[in-house]
Amino acid sequence: MLFLIILLIIVCVALGLFVLIQNPKGGGLATGGGGSNMFGVQRTGDVLEKGTWVLLTLVVVLTLSITTIAKSGGSSTGEASKIQQHLDKTPAPSPIGSRTAPAPAPAATDTTKK
Repeated sequence: MLFLIILLIIVCVALGLFVLIQNPKGGGLATGGGGSNMFGVQRTGDVLEKGTWVLLTLVVVLTLSITTIAKSGGSSTGEASKIQQHLDKTPAPSPIGSRTAPAPAPAATDTTKK
């Protein structure tokens, strides 16, 4: 599961870069800089757009698979069960309506300067 989370982070960073590089209708980062274009303006836009859709699909698939694995308890280590055991041991907070005796007030101290 850790591998999928790392892969998801990498895909998200790549998706952000693809979105930033794209040439929107008004111009963007793809128009700045040099005059040499490897694919040409139209083909570059097509490649970046298709890459964006592919990366977006990967983000959705990875997110759903991580969620499915986490819900089914597919953790390879016992850390999740240790955390659950610790949570089970902690006492539940008292209901709002039932109050216990208030804590004693702190002792008054001398605040006058000498």
